[in-house]
Amino acid sequence: MRRWGAAIASVAISALALSGCMYAMIPEEGGTAGPTPIPTKAPVTTGVAEELVSYYGQTLEWEQCEDNKDMDCTMVQVPMNYADPSAGDIEIAVVRLRASSGEAQGSLLMNPGGPGGSGFDFVMTAATYVFSKDLRAQFDIIGFDPRGVGSSTAVKCFDGLQMDAYLYDIPENERNTDAWVEEVDANAASFAQACADNTGELLEHITTENSARDIDVLRGVLGDETLSYIGFSYGTFLGATYAKLFPERAGRLVLDGAIDPGIPSADVGKIQAVGFESALRAFMEGCLAAKDCPYSGDVDEALADLSELLAELDARPLKLADGRELGADSAFTGVVSAMYQEGWWPVLRQGLTDAEEGIGDTLMYLADVYNGREGVGSYADNSTEAFNAYNCMDYPADMTDAELDEVDAFVKENAPTIAPYWSGGDVCAAWPYPPSGTRGEIAAEGAPPILVVGTTNDPATPYEWAVSLAEQLSSGVLLTRVGEGHTAYGQGNSCIDAAVDTFLLEGTPPADQTTCK
Repeated sequence: MRRWGAAIASVAISALALSGCMYAMIPEEGGTAGPTPIPTKAPVTTGVAEELVSYYGQTLEWEQCEDNKDMDCTMVQVPMNYADPSAGDIEIAVVRLRASSGEAQGSLLMNPGGPGGSGFDFVMTAATYVFSKDLRAQFDIIGFDPRGVGSSTAVKCFDGLQMDAYLYDIPENERNTDAWVEEVDANAASFAQACADNTGELLEHITTENSARDIDVLRGVLGDETLSYIGFSYGTFLGATYAKLFPERAGRLVLDGAIDPGIPSADVGKIQAVGFESALRAFMEGCLAAKDCPYSGDVDEALADLSELLAELDARPLKLADGRELGADSAFTGVVSAMYQEGWWPVLRQGLTDAEEGIGDTLMYLADVYNGREGVGSYADNSTEAFNAYNCMDYPADMTDAELDEVDAFVKENAPTIAPYWSGGDVCAAWPYPPSGTRGEIAAEGAPPILVVGTTNDPATPYEWAVSLAEQLSSGVLLTRVGEGHTAYGQGNSCIDAAVDTFLLEGTPPADQTTCK
């Protein structure tokens, strides 16, 4: 049984002159073609292999987005298989918030993480308050759904009701018994089989390397000679992979909440577990200082009480108002969900207070937020499916039973609150295609400065990963936020935001190892 962690899981270009634009036409009211112009720059095909020129040379047909008339939407064709472009095409969904100045110095692409997060939805709903006014003035902010995700050609596995059962049903057998292992692995295998049945051959090509190649097609069709990019969490691995593949086309890359691509598969989950345990200790310290904390004593005593609560929920789940049951796994998911941002901590305090009194709805709400569940059989996106697809293809299946046992022992010793709920069914053991990814440091020789941002008590991407990535990149520059939560930019730290903005707007990185408190 594979053990998975809870998470993995932003040179001046000449301004766009009106005379240098081509225009895509959009229908007017009544369905007839009208003169409303939506600007698009001429594509850049310099240095592109002959078999890919048709992809890089696409003329984008922008339309006003249905859900936000202030933004432009389009679909971009990319090869399903870059090793054999003749095998067929897939689509990448793209949304653009045009530079408010009217003269964009270029495009700024972003990825919110995951793998499986929707950059399309992120920009559509959050770009105007996450990205600074200066960035929005000077860049076209570009969101996209990576291959396999959301509105792009997507991975499909379970339907909504099947997903409800997969994510929330409580195992019949006692945790960590042979029967429990067999049960959760069988459920995971059913999920993997559904992905194979409902996605088809695309599933083999859902990899970070292919997604990075898609980004370069986007760069070309958007008319940019080099890439400006900000990636959060998993998006840092995607951005670093781009720099490895296309160092000469890398422009200003910001990697916030960094993943270390060089650590062995066996170490990823155990380091994350320690990160979440550390964040949980910080949460509990703050909780004990608050009037509405359900626990008392010191941090160790409070965590022991939380462990007792989870064990009680494992034995006797709570019936919820909507008819579901809150067991230990969903409660744990709710706790983990709140660790991503300190702003969720008051909600978690309320959830734990309620659960101690026999009411589990608030903790389940936090679990629903994490899973993207919006109602009975209804999910905001396919992030769970895409998450598994990328991880099963990206991470080599090279862990022996002895290594798995070592990971278990390490997590039990170093993350005792997390440990009982950190393992689950082995989806990747049943995946229909063998993994094609490798683990290894990324140097990206020849790339210009790359800004790596880390937060000192980030639970999902521990700070040590940012330090390591900045060191292994030949042009890495480390920027540190002292604080809690996952990622740094747009989280209210003016020092971080100013440093990132200056780098993206002017190309000038902060001094290496700059720290923002």
